[in-house]
Amino acid sequence: MKGFGTDAAPGVYPRTVKHAMGETVVPAKPTRVVVLDTGELDNVVSLGIQPVGVVHTDGSKALPSYLKDKAGSPAAVGTINSLNLEAIAALKPDLILGSQLRAQDQYAQLSKIAPTVFSLRPGYPWKQNFLLNAAPFGLETEARAQLDAYQTAATAIGAKLGDKRPTITPLRFMPGRTRLYAELSFIGTVLADVPLPQPGIEQVKELAVEVSPEQIDKADADWIFYGVYGSPGSTNQDAVLGGALWKTLGAVKSGQARPVSDETWFLGLGVMAAHAVLADLKGFVAPGS
Repeated sequence: MKGFGTDAAPGVYPRTVKHAMGETVVPAKPTRVVVLDTGELDNVVSLGIQPVGVVHTDGSKALPSYLKDKAGSPAAVGTINSLNLEAIAALKPDLILGSQLRAQDQYAQLSKIAPTVFSLRPGYPWKQNFLLNAAPFGLETEARAQLDAYQTAATAIGAKLGDKRPTITPLRFMPGRTRLYAELSFIGTVLADVPLPQPGIEQVKELAVEVSPEQIDKADADWIFYGVYGSPGSTNQDAVLGGALWKTLGAVKSGQARPVSDETWFLGLGVMAAHAVLADLKGFVAPGS
């Protein structure tokens, strides 16, 4: 990610943007952007840009509720894992933002439609991705200011807590799997920025640790914040939360196992989602800060 972005001064076009797939020339300031993941959506909306096209997740065909008021009415262009190239082309975009991890195989086709800029991957490099997504628009200074404001808010929560830092488990119920999110995840970076510690099982350089319902005791911490991807009925959430083992967890016994928005904690992948997570953390673990 080092070296990604542009050397062009604000307002100067054409500009060359270095990114995960090489270099892309952006001939003029983009006005019709298509975003291929939730992080790119958060990023452009954070910069005051309404995309003309978005993908949906497999879990929901709606715009994330926390962005809905600011995102405009973009057209759907498939899902994160199944792009509709014809729909993208029909929108006549002048910029496409995505990631190598998600759409490397379609980069060449997308580049024929419009200048295309890819990060390496979504998730834990979200701050670098924000700066990269700002580069085609010449809005890197604004992006840095937003990241600085986020870090100030995170640090304030840590200062309020002092030396009393409760452990936090981000737990997510998904179809076919249950995850404890770890250090190389979006939520892991937000917790580290406060900082708030995670239990030892989650202190690994991985996206997440998967556990079975019979291992849910591994999720125990001072606080457990759990989200569900898609329909709860397609996951084992109800079975776990209604099970005997769940009721033995310290966080559950102390009333400190709380549901949170999957959209912000696990899917948002951008600065607006990060602020929403901080607001939740402030309200639960550092009230009055």
